[in-house]
Amino acid sequence: MTHDEDTADLREMDLTGRILIAMPGMADTRFDQAVIFVCAHSDEGAMGLVINKIADDLKLSDLLEQLDIEAKPGARRLPIHFGGPVESGRGFVLHDADYASSISTLEVSDTFAMTATLDILEDMAVGDGPDAALIALGYAGWGPGQLEGEIAENAWLICDASAKLVFGTRAGGKWAAALECLGISPMALSAEYGTA
Repeated sequence: MTHDEDTADLREMDLTGRILIAMPGMADTRFDQAVIFVCAHSDEGAMGLVINKIADDLKLSDLLEQLDIEAKPGARRLPIHFGGPVESGRGFVLHDADYASSISTLEVSDTFAMTATLDILEDMAVGDGPDAALIALGYAGWGPGQLEGEIAENAWLICDASAKLVFGTRAGGKWAAALECLGISPMALSAEYGTA
């Protein structure tokens, strides 16, 4: 099968609600050992959030303060993730599907939803937001056929998303945990070839 046939077969696959796992040797260092939750995938391209890279210098309380949103005492302390290099100043909240914004929420699957409107942060500040949530600034985006091409070139592995992996695994352990979902040991992967 040729590369073009592989890419054509991948275009028929809907990766919405699935996980991309960066292979060792990823050319773009921003995605080194990245785990990306795909929020939308169609013939027009794909959009996802990196779920395992924390923005060390920013917390939810800082974000709320910048947006002039008053938080109740004891509001959840959540880290902010680097969601990807596109629109890095724009916020996205990946959350459980039990919550829906009064303005706009993208239903990704039966388990996951994504909201990018300010009202979700206002709800979270007073304890009315989703039970499980991951906040990200920026996103990862691909044009038509771009992601399929990268998968055909073995840049990404694909696994099913679970609430445990997305919300219940610490950020630094998600890459290894995602690989283990596929039965792959992180130690078995190497960016080097022919070093036997």
